[in-house]
Amino acid sequence: MEPQSLIIWLMIGAIAGWLAGVIMKGYGFGLVGNIIVGIVGSLIGGWLFGTYAVGTSGMLGAIIGATIGAVILLLLLRLVRRA
Repeated sequence: MEPQSLIIWLMIGAIAGWLAGVIMKGYGFGLVGNIIVGIVGSLIGGWLFGTYAVGTSGMLGAIIGATIGAVILLLLLRLVRRA
């Protein structure tokens, strides 16, 4: 993986994690936590979009998919904490 790709990947993860935290209100994990939530969210979003044959393209599509996945991850975390 080229350094540029890694930096873009981390930026998308940070943006998606931050957006998911804003959407879910009260889930701020700091920069590193947001990157981790965003990266895991991008895996969830990529799997989900791939399963339902929804295509995303470009940087905006990657951010949207990762944000949706991160919101799902935060919802699951919220359910686990309540149990």
